[in-house]
Amino acid sequence: MTKQDLRIVYMGTPDFAVESLKALVEGGYNVVGVITMPDKPAGRGHKIQFSPVKQYALEQNLPLLQPEKLKDPEFLEALKAWNADLQIVVAFRMLPEVVWNMPRLGTFNLHASLLPQYRGAAPINWAVINGDKETGITTFFLTHEIDTGNVIFQEKVAISENDNAGTVHDALMMTGAKLVCQTVDAVIEGNLTPIPQEEMAKNVKELRPAPKIFKETCRIDWNKDVTSVFNFVRGLSPYPAAWSELVAADGTIHAVKIFETEKVFEEHDLDNGSVRTDGKHTLEVAVNEGFVRILSLQLAGKKRMNVTDFLNGFKDIEECGFV
Repeated sequence: MTKQDLRIVYMGTPDFAVESLKALVEGGYNVVGVITMPDKPAGRGHKIQFSPVKQYALEQNLPLLQPEKLKDPEFLEALKAWNADLQIVVAFRMLPEVVWNMPRLGTFNLHASLLPQYRGAAPINWAVINGDKETGITTFFLTHEIDTGNVIFQEKVAISENDNAGTVHDALMMTGAKLVCQTVDAVIEGNLTPIPQEEMAKNVKELRPAPKIFKETCRIDWNKDVTSVFNFVRGLSPYPAAWSELVAADGTIHAVKIFETEKVFEEHDLDNGSVRTDGKHTLEVAVNEGFVRILSLQLAGKKRMNVTDFLNGFKDIEECGFV
């Protein structure tokens, strides 16, 4: 069998999924159809917005399905008509067995962690939040339990202290696109030895989860230490962004998103959340073991700005505090 003979159905929605689809199309693989989420209204005008995967599929004239429900009989008939040999899932949604078990060669998923670590919806964020020095990308065959199927291939990616969730996302997206093609090649060649995650987990001291992140998850706890707060901020930057509340001298509370910080290790006797600033260029928040120096932030209803611009427009900052 050649790459032109293997009939592939691709499933994905966000930007992360576009790169792998693009690699397949430009690599000459036979993508016979694409499945993505239904269109949704977005923005202030509630205009209908296509998913990034849909936009790319339309540009490439690829057949497209956007089911509301994955068990809908009409959708299943349309999917079956594509007669896929293999399905590939990248950042889509949980599939019912009737879908993932349909192709004769199965369905594999690309997951943004080194499974069995960080099973769940937000593996990139949690790896950075936890201060990991390394993460990676995994292809694995889908099975009943989410993110538990047999591993096909993995590729490691380093996380530096200058990285945030956004830069790690982009690195994994590019590495993942190559791994998807490598996995398809192995399927074509019949050169696969998938490894059960149960076997891999035997050598892991601690399995960390990667649950979905909600707004309250993103609130900064100033009672933690310098490194923990620093990692928390970069693990949620640029999206969905760590946030806190700044209490002004008059008692007014301002919601603030914080995108970039630096670590300052220094003994102090200030209450955690207290502000230390020169009023012009530096804004530091007291935490355990030192301060977190804020470099860029965003007030509710405003644009993201550097700390100098923020201080120019915010009066009496010395009397403020974060909670």
